[in-house]
Amino acid sequence: MAIGLFGGSFNPPHDAHRLVALAALKRLGLDAVWWLVSPGNPLKAQGGLAPLDQRISAARTLARHPRIHVTGIEAVLGTRFTSDTVAALKARCPGVRFVWIMGADNLAQFHLWQNWRGIAGSLPIAVVDRPGKGLKAASGVAATALARWRMAEGDARRLARAPAPAWLFLHGLKSPLSSTAIREKHGIRSN
Repeated sequence: MAIGLFGGSFNPPHDAHRLVALAALKRLGLDAVWWLVSPGNPLKAQGGLAPLDQRISAARTLARHPRIHVTGIEAVLGTRFTSDTVAALKARCPGVRFVWIMGADNLAQFHLWQNWRGIAGSLPIAVVDRPGKGLKAASGVAATALARWRMAEGDARRLARAPAPAWLFLHGLKSPLSSTAIREKHGIRSN
């Protein structure tokens, strides 16, 4: 079984999250995508963060697909960092081939994540291009360090079976939606 792990605050969840998951299911040939609704991003201010149960409920309402599973597993596991979450899931689900799914904006700051090299070494990564983020992400610290393991986008269906480190860009999903922009539009402070 091949499962995409799509982590984030989902504060709030929006249609671009769903589009990313649907594209990953199809283009990567995944059996399912798990949305890992985080209790909080260690790299972001927690002000304006809706309660976890509200974000999970909203994400479930939005997902509306039998192969997209919304979970608050990080709160259950007590993990704060992606590297710990990935390690725990791999230990609990032996034989499952996990793929980490992230936006290009996250690749641009991936080198700031706790144990980012360990994450890249433990599972393949699909990076979804976002408006105005791809070029910066592709020339960033993490992308440069991992350049020799970058796969061609045309090989996307092989990513889940590729030994880590392996990663690729998925283009063509450039939705302008962002949780930050939605919060700003509604006057919700994020600091």
